[in-house]
Amino acid sequence: MAKQIFINLAVRDLQKSMDFYSALGFTNNPQFSDDSGKCMAWSESIYVMLLSHEKFASFATKPIADTRSHTAGLFSLAMEDLEQVHVLMDKGLQAGGKEPTEMKDYGFMQQRTIEDHDGHTWEIFYMDMAKFPSEPTAP
Repeated sequence: MAKQIFINLAVRDLQKSMDFYSALGFTNNPQFSDDSGKCMAWSESIYVMLLSHEKFASFATKPIADTRSHTAGLFSLAMEDLEQVHVLMDKGLQAGGKEPTEMKDYGFMQQRTIEDHDGHTWEIFYMDMAKFPSEPTAP
């Protein structure tokens, strides 16, 4: 089996969350979806599992974090160019996402941040390695 990653997220409204992730370009994999969880594919090896709180709790050993007020993780999606960053963000915002901060420009990388309906934070970025500093910068 190929190496894959499955990111599991507790969500309050499966359909609303599925609509949001579909707007970002994820596609539903019905093979791993049911009434309590939806498998959303970003690629052949990267998946986001949208799980009802009840289903998520059945796997978790700690209380579910309230990601509307606390950060539980930062997830990042690399895009092929800056225009794709803006297009993806616009689609996410139209689907009800929130942009909590302004775009960040690090010279070699531009990044925008979007939160889904449950407050899960995604950083959408483009990195131009030709502009990456050749010498490490001092802290």
